[in-house]
Amino acid sequence: MSKPVVNIWGTPERAEPSAAQAEPWDTKWDLRNPATSGTAWVFYSSSDQTAVQRPVILSDGFAPGASNGRQLYDGLENGAYPFISTLREAGFDVVLLGYADRTASIPDNAAVAIECIMRTIADRVGDAPLTVGGFSMGGLVTRYALAKMERQRMSHETATYLSYDTPHCGAWLPLGVQAFAHFLKEHWGSDNQLLSAYSDLVNSPAARQMLRWHLATATDTTLDVAAGQHQDRTDFLNALERMGDWPQIPRLLGVANGTGTGTGNSIPADDAAMAALGPNVSAQLRTQGPGRQTVAQMAEAREAPVSINTTGFPELDGAPGGLFPKAPLLGDAANFGMAAMLAGLVNGDPAELTHNTSTFVPTISAVASADIDDHNALYSKVEREESRLHDFLCATSNEGHTVMTRELGEWIVAKLQEA
Repeated sequence: MSKPVVNIWGTPERAEPSAAQAEPWDTKWDLRNPATSGTAWVFYSSSDQTAVQRPVILSDGFAPGASNGRQLYDGLENGAYPFISTLREAGFDVVLLGYADRTASIPDNAAVAIECIMRTIADRVGDAPLTVGGFSMGGLVTRYALAKMERQRMSHETATYLSYDTPHCGAWLPLGVQAFAHFLKEHWGSDNQLLSAYSDLVNSPAARQMLRWHLATATDTTLDVAAGQHQDRTDFLNALERMGDWPQIPRLLGVANGTGTGTGNSIPADDAAMAALGPNVSAQLRTQGPGRQTVAQMAEAREAPVSINTTGFPELDGAPGGLFPKAPLLGDAANFGMAAMLAGLVNGDPAELTHNTSTFVPTISAVASADIDDHNALYSKVEREESRLHDFLCATSNEGHTVMTRELGEWIVAKLQEA
């Protein structure tokens, strides 16, 4: 069974071991700095070890609250491919890196990643180089951390950087979904925290830095494809550029949960995605299409509707890429599906849902080959010479964001063994 490593919505109770069950890791490290804190869960390659020898640091990604070591382990080990045990059998020690707040700014959590790298070097026996990387946003956190260390003349002793479906060129969350999340919070969020949570997630520091296009409120707007980047994203990209943009010393590897052939996920452009028919809230959300389009219209009972319009956007929802994660605790609702679930909660009647999920990290973003503003680039075969990575692998089919598959897992292990 496939499952994501990073699930934005959490993990069902059945996937959580009981409190009495032994922890799967050998030891853990508390990581602290003035900005924030985190935890590293360490898995030695053999039972007689008391220190790391061939360390592979893998960072958690974007989700509410603090990282959970057991959930990270479950996503990596108990899906379609047992990634941690395979790495250990190959002689690698695995260090899972988590954060006290996974929605905090990427540079703040990069400070935790630097603490983890330095702790790993201090703990290591021998001089084997490190592998450092992460899943989803975790790939951006560690990319920034390694680049910053090089900029500050700090030795990270890292031979390989690895990103797993990381939004190097931005992530996509439908603008209508963003606006509807804010609309629900503005009108009903004070009475029900669940109706605020989606909006809070969209407006968190890390989301503002990752999302290529961002809406902060539910107000009438027309957004051109060249606009809509939050100032926090601009500031983050400028800070990353000042650090050198990419680490220069390691070999740069990456994988994408989307296809590299240009084949999309068959979600049509400008198609009905979700409709709520009242009595308290009425809303229509549509998939992203080209030209000028109304992607969302929403209204409280007896009030004028709010419209979200776009112009010049590519057909992003159906583009090749990792699909937005489903919420196992909430009937497997994804991005459009979560909007439908919340609308049903407000109205007391189910909303009509045509498309539950859509692309979250386009393939060209995960392999850093082109901007996701470009429709032709989104739907074209990825050429290796266009990627900023030294080597990468794209999935055979478009699958869930950060799902650990045998195809991608075996490729990573083979590449690490080559080094």
